[in-house]
Amino acid sequence: MKAVVQRVTDASVSVEGKVYGGIASGLLVYLGVARGDTENDARYLADKIADLRIFEDDRGKMNLSVKDCGGSVLAVSQFTLLGDARKGRRPYFGEAAEPAPARMLYEYFMDTIRSHGLSCEAGVFQAHMKVSYTNDGPVTILLDSRREATG
Repeated sequence: MKAVVQRVTDASVSVEGKVYGGIASGLLVYLGVARGDTENDARYLADKIADLRIFEDDRGKMNLSVKDCGGSVLAVSQFTLLGDARKGRRPYFGEAAEPAPARMLYEYFMDTIRSHGLSCEAGVFQAHMKVSYTNDGPVTILLDSRREATG
């Protein structure tokens, strides 16, 4: 499971002009579910994101999490994070999970975020969405549940 995490001052997602989810300050999370991902992958990323210290404290150091700041999370399912563009010009999406298990793990991820006491808004699964946001910093972090920590 892969995630792109962006620190934002605002973010919203709309489908056909209707806003379905939006947050003020917090994190915009694009979530890609791969074949073979499990609840362990979703829980790992949700726990990591809830406690990820990428917000500045009163000294300007990134020492605070979204929980510490009272922020929210907007989670957007994005299978294109699993695209492999190493060969040719068109990405190969064969590593992306099928829709049913992907939806289940996307929802489990959001439930786990909420279990941390955070508000979690959502995009519309499998819809063509328009995402609007203001990246704060900019701060963008890439996470992969299958990559082991080093150092």
